[in-house]
Amino acid sequence: MAAFWVTVGLLVAGALLLLLPPLLRRGARAPGVSRKATNVTVYRDQLRELEQDLAAGVLSREGYEEAKREIELRLLEDVGDAAGDAREGGAAGRNAAVIVGAAIPVIAFMLYFTVGNFQVLVTGVAGARTQEAHSVTEEQIREMAGRLAARMEKEPENVEGWIMLARTYNVLGRFDAAARAYANAVARSGSNAVLLADYADALAMAQGRRLEGEPEKIIQRALTIDPRNVKALALAGTAAFERRDYAGAVGYWERILQVAPDDSEIAQSVRASITEATNLAKQPGAGAAPVARAKGASAGDKPQAAGGAVSGVVQIEPALAARVAPTDTLFVFARAEDGPRMPIAILRAQAKDLPLKFTLDDRSAMSSGVALSSQKRVIVGARISKTGSANPQPGDLEGLSAPVDVGSTSIAVVINAETK
Repeated sequence: MAAFWVTVGLLVAGALLLLLPPLLRRGARAPGVSRKATNVTVYRDQLRELEQDLAAGVLSREGYEEAKREIELRLLEDVGDAAGDAREGGAAGRNAAVIVGAAIPVIAFMLYFTVGNFQVLVTGVAGARTQEAHSVTEEQIREMAGRLAARMEKEPENVEGWIMLARTYNVLGRFDAAARAYANAVARSGSNAVLLADYADALAMAQGRRLEGEPEKIIQRALTIDPRNVKALALAGTAAFERRDYAGAVGYWERILQVAPDDSEIAQSVRASITEATNLAKQPGAGAAPVARAKGASAGDKPQAAGGAVSGVVQIEPALAARVAPTDTLFVFARAEDGPRMPIAILRAQAKDLPLKFTLDDRSAMSSGVALSSQKRVIVGARISKTGSANPQPGDLEGLSAPVDVGSTSIAVVINAETK
């Protein structure tokens, strides 16, 4: 079900690289408000307005990403041009860090899409200028996360710092550490529904993508504070869907329709989810307890119509295993047998998850206009990336299946070759 999509900031990594150092920098505070600090505040407000428009359905996902990129590029250029303000020190740096926190999208409609639906492939990295300005390695982000974590030990009351650290850990796939950082932020600002929804999301990812238990309790806290919080409503509906409470899922998702305009992309997506849940509720045994999940399967997976998915196991050839680090990014994808090489569906994991049991279906779709279930035959592939880049790079390790029918199970994908 391509029902809820996650609006992951295309330039998150670049923003972290360029805007975290000011947060970590020590320096004297200049009196008054500098030109850079003033501009940062303006950019922050613009980004927040964009996020509100996206949540309300006023902007499409594509329009949001395009406008957001323009704002971020202007901000980065402004920061780069402000060399003469270098002596202003910590105050402007802290404002720049707050901008990053505001820029990360807070609406993640499906928990398991947080990592799985890597939208940067759709946009093609938005051009050479953006790619140059925002190139960053996972090692650099890890280093900055370590420095920020050390800084937070000295400034434990800095809520924005904890949020920034949590989001940095999310980028690295360290969801347990992200959940702990969110817990510190919540302890100091527990009345923020957006923060609570993000905390529940990270905590669920840390416990194997399962919403039941503490994450669901936190979601309800968020809804008590803000009954119209879209992310909390989406997660609550997903949790109900997971336990086959289809009526409950519909109830939460219908509340999103009270917020989003009727003709918005969000409303259309929610209606599709409601239709699916309503149809499943009519099937025999719809209220029965969920069946046991296979080892390695996503806890966020929901029942998928027969024939609309492909599943199997990804393994790596033993001779190549020594070249892989546990935190290397693993992409599993399906593309049409005949046609463009752009994946139709994709999920993201880490090399440490190998051997990985996977399922690709319409919820993993790269684009709402192309569904895996609409294909007859596909090629399933897996690729390990040192850089985390969504585009194949020389030195990546890859493996492809033979063409298979959509609906196939027990597909074996062996990573056995290096990308040239």
